[in-house]
Amino acid sequence: MSDNHRKMNVVFASAEAAPFVKTGGLGDVAGSLPAALQKAGANVIVMVPLYGTISDEYKNKMEHVAEFYVSLGWRNEYCGLERLVHNGVTYLFVDNKRYFDRDYPYGFFDDGERFAFFSKAITESLQYLPDGFRPDILHCNDWHTALAPVFLREFYQGMPLYENVSTIFSIHNIAFQGQFSAKVLEDICGLAHIPAAAFQLTCGHDAVNFMQGALNYSDAITTVSPTYAGEIQTPAYGEHLDGVLRRRREALQGIVNGIDTDHFNPETDPAIAQNFSVSDRSGKAICKAKLQEELGLTVRDDQPLMTMVTRLTRQKGMDLVTYALDRILSNGVQVAVLGTGDYEYENALRYFASKYPGQMAARIQFDPALSQRMYAGSDMFLMPSLFEPCGLSQMIAMRYGTLPVVRETGGLKDTVIPYNYETGEGTGFSFANFNGDEMGDAVFRGARLFWDNHDAWNNVVTQAMNQDFSWTRSASKYMDLYRWMHPEVPVWVPELEEKPEEIVEEPKTDEAAAEQPKAEEVKAPEAEAPAAKPAPAKKPAPRKTAAKKPAAKPAAEAVEAAKEETPAAKKPATKAAKPAAKKHAAAAAAAEAAEPAAEKPAVKTAAAKTVARAVAETPAKPAAAKAATSKTTAAKATASKAATTTKAATKATAAKSTAAKTTATKAATATKAATATKAAATKTATAKTIAAKPAAEEAASAVKPSAKAGMKDEEPKAPSSSVKTATAATKAAAKPESKSAATPAAEKKPAAKTVSSARKTQKRR
Repeated sequence: MSDNHRKMNVVFASAEAAPFVKTGGLGDVAGSLPAALQKAGANVIVMVPLYGTISDEYKNKMEHVAEFYVSLGWRNEYCGLERLVHNGVTYLFVDNKRYFDRDYPYGFFDDGERFAFFSKAITESLQYLPDGFRPDILHCNDWHTALAPVFLREFYQGMPLYENVSTIFSIHNIAFQGQFSAKVLEDICGLAHIPAAAFQLTCGHDAVNFMQGALNYSDAITTVSPTYAGEIQTPAYGEHLDGVLRRRREALQGIVNGIDTDHFNPETDPAIAQNFSVSDRSGKAICKAKLQEELGLTVRDDQPLMTMVTRLTRQKGMDLVTYALDRILSNGVQVAVLGTGDYEYENALRYFASKYPGQMAARIQFDPALSQRMYAGSDMFLMPSLFEPCGLSQMIAMRYGTLPVVRETGGLKDTVIPYNYETGEGTGFSFANFNGDEMGDAVFRGARLFWDNHDAWNNVVTQAMNQDFSWTRSASKYMDLYRWMHPEVPVWVPELEEKPEEIVEEPKTDEAAAEQPKAEEVKAPEAEAPAAKPAPAKKPAPRKTAAKKPAAKPAAEAVEAAKEETPAAKKPATKAAKPAAKKHAAAAAAAEAAEPAAEKPAVKTAAAKTVARAVAETPAKPAAAKAATSKTTAAKATASKAATTTKAATKATAAKSTAAKTTATKAATATKAATATKAAATKTATAKTIAAKPAAEEAASAVKPSAKAGMKDEEPKAPSSSVKTATAATKAAAKPESKSAATPAAEKKPAAKTVSSARKTQKRR
């Protein structure tokens, strides 16, 4: 495939990817974004460690692609690549049992060595990708792949394959940076002897920071929401990397994550009690009743049910939850929480569940199916996070018609529109400060709307369910970033491949076939290098498919109008070239409109049509363009032949005329022809071109048109002169109102006089 038609090639590296391995939002992103990028016009390969926890269902389908050794400090470690195509996306699993054949992805003493190997394996494997895949983009995610841009720049940059690779690093949670002892710099990374690398990785007296290295070495940096991109440049949220991010703020941008709208779909989700849609939400009431029954809550539809599906940590706002639960539960709001985390929060939730039976439920466990039922069966969803890079739960909740109550931070602020009591706009409820009382107030703003104005509540639910949180929107922004980094890769338009086939296979009707010659005639004058046009006598017969035959009068009137404007040719050639071209185009359009009338045998119609055709076929536009640029010999020959053809056609028309012409009429015709020819010669001389020879040739063609047709004009001159001379002569001969066509003898005399006048003008100058 040529470079003009190839797709953007992206290697997407992540420590986890759903459905193979998932511990948090990173797995959801790596499991959904690559498929959306593929639909947006990219070729994507996802690289993931081959963990021992990956199901045998997937392992048995994998295909061995390559094996090689990766140098890691003083080590040479085996690396295998196993390929699996899932949902149209190619996944390459990095195989090394010593590092990855474990019960859980993270949390081991040698995590620094494990993911340094993974980063080095990513860069090394770019040489072993299947099917000759040559990457344009290496997209790394979080600290587990942060050393890949460092290794690529320091160890691989001089190799031809790597010179075109641009690196992008995405921050999913800046709180996890990959900080380790400075000993890994040489013992594992092999970078201590490179001062620039050592400086940009070191974050303290005896520590290195993998993420800091990626922020310094990557070509572009992204994070998962615009608000979070601004927050991490401040000391409050930057986790000591805010200085690096401020320095590289031009390379930083935030792109909101999406969700899998096919998986999280209340209309088709098999995990919920009853399916429902935005237009028919009767099933949601059934889901709420079933959930209350399942969790041991009092089954009541007049009480709002608020749920949480989260990690039980301070980051998720559990301090605020434990502070405000007494107030919330004692005032008629049911609460259910699902998740695991810190023991202090787990024990606090168990306490409130025992204190408020039937009003509070705590499920200290990990249960994806139950989380689906909680999204679908609750009225409100609580997310009072201290910080939230993006957050997926609030978008999933809105997808199921559950209104979120969130703190205005990170992606929560970007995705939830606070309810406005005046306008009715909004998709949820929010509060600004990390404060338990403010959180309680936001919860009761939602509860009061549920109790007091259920119509307004339903309207907000409709607005929330209509939000677009698909990955299509996010993938489009990532593709814009990729194209900004590689503008030489064209925008991929899938329809371009199918379009030629559709044109070939499309049956043509009789009407379309009849109109085909007309389309060709319209396009012909626009060609850059048109071929010489055949004489009118050799052209196909006029079209007879028109429903109505317009009279020839418009064509005759157009010729008269063009003839009356002939004195304008006395102006300098440089000023008259453009108006002359417009006149020719007008006459050509009039002739095209009157062409079907050629079936009538009248002499006037035939003469008018012949003149109109000659004017239309005179290559005025191409000739003017050629004279302004290169004045090539081909244009001169075309103009000369067109003038000759016009003379021959005029003579043939004159032969068919049966009316007797008076001597006074012939004299008038000769005088007007001589005047028009003199004007054309004068204009040509002003433009410093020689017009005597084409005039002489035109005079000879009037006497012997058959001999003239075989001659070639070899002298350089402006082709517009011969065109105007021929046009003036034919106009004088074709005037149907007062005189018939001139005889050959009458044509000879003014032509010879024109030559003499032109020579005299040159001698005087």
